[in-house]
Amino acid sequence: MTHAPARHPTAAGPRPSAGRSRLDRYFHLTDRGSTVAREVRGGITTFMAMSYILLLNPLILSGPDAAGRTLGRAALITATAFAAALSTLLMGLIGRVPLALAAGLGVSGVLSTQVVAHLTWPQAMGMCVLYGVIIMLLVLTGLRERVMNAIPQALKHAITMGIGMFIALIGLVKAGFVHAATSGGPVTLGPAGELAGWPVLLFCVTLLLIFMLQAREVPGAILIGIVAGTVLAVIVDAVADPGPKTWQNGRPALEGGAVSMPDFSLFGQVEFGGWGAVGGVTVAMTVFTLVLAGFFDAMATIIGVGTEAGLADERGRMPGLSRALLVDGAGGAIGGAAGASGQTVFVESATGVGEGARTGLASVVTGLLFTACLFFTPLTRIVPGEIAAAALVVIGAMMAGQARHIDWTDRAVSVPVFLTVVLMPFTYSITAGVGGGVIAYTAIKAGQGRWREPGAFLWALSLVFAGYFALHPIEHWLGVK
Repeated sequence: MTHAPARHPTAAGPRPSAGRSRLDRYFHLTDRGSTVAREVRGGITTFMAMSYILLLNPLILSGPDAAGRTLGRAALITATAFAAALSTLLMGLIGRVPLALAAGLGVSGVLSTQVVAHLTWPQAMGMCVLYGVIIMLLVLTGLRERVMNAIPQALKHAITMGIGMFIALIGLVKAGFVHAATSGGPVTLGPAGELAGWPVLLFCVTLLLIFMLQAREVPGAILIGIVAGTVLAVIVDAVADPGPKTWQNGRPALEGGAVSMPDFSLFGQVEFGGWGAVGGVTVAMTVFTLVLAGFFDAMATIIGVGTEAGLADERGRMPGLSRALLVDGAGGAIGGAAGASGQTVFVESATGVGEGARTGLASVVTGLLFTACLFFTPLTRIVPGEIAAAALVVIGAMMAGQARHIDWTDRAVSVPVFLTVVLMPFTYSITAGVGGGVIAYTAIKAGQGRWREPGAFLWALSLVFAGYFALHPIEHWLGVK
């Protein structure tokens, strides 16, 4: 794909405003060497590249909470589309940069596996709102960049890799490829050491198809793979007739018309407090984990896409950076209030930049397309959960690519990275992975006599995580439990 030549608006200076439309002046189209047509094309491309989130986020959030309550799929699709639409529109209108937001799969993973095991969905969404407010405060006070700088770069990459492995495991479990073992090891291939049923076979076919398309650098490979897998599922269901209970979400068929009114039943279903069942330390660690899950990638993605668009200089400075970071933080609160989990900037925004997007007008286009999806829920419900699960594994593989940045010959780096990556899927907890990596990093540095190197923040964080891991024996020793 050929990229348009980069332009730095700060270097060239603003163009004369005479004769320019209000749209041009607001989004700085001419200043950034763009046109309305290019922005529309870029916005559509970004939407096509990330529209899979409408299927994956409801899939991850489909499990029961501590009270046994599950969230309806139609309501989850509406919430996911609404939160993505509002967050992306705000990025376009306020940040004025070509960045799109949607539900962060890492955040959704924390909510679905760690939080609702002990709390209700409204309480989980309350934590999500809280983490979004915390990120906004960090941006407004200028602490966000300082906190990011305090975490070693290797651990940042490790967190991304670990979340990728965690998401991939969720996909494998949702597809029925991996099962909890009834005997022998903790997990097994399929329900009894072998794959069973047409849906898991179609999951494998879809997964391989997406990987093949990506290897050929086909744009929109994930979306194409999901559509192709869904068509195959419809054909198999009609020919082989495996039965409605064979499929995770029922038969892949259109129920009623293709258009329906949005289901906003999850909007505003948020509770703050009532977290005593898990304890204050666990709540604090969980919120911190949510901040981490939506924290590090956002700034790197914003700077990376901004640089690709020619908006950032060699030091990573770009116009509207603080506004973009603020909107990204607000996305956490918006997603929680909508019932869709926290929103974060998607790296797929780079596909729109590759098609010419340079301003926030492209984000407005993407946001409007997500808005239109509110009325096409029946179409997205055709996709079987097993087909959508293939995309989770693909995204996990993409996130694992951060391994190329790790110096595996340096034990002070490789061991903490290893622990971070493996503990997340093995314990089914992002918090455990981050905690294990942070403690190992500071401990090894101290063992090398370089105890000052981690810095005060990382040492304090290590002590907090140590208390988190030792919470049960400490409470037992103190007679609390």
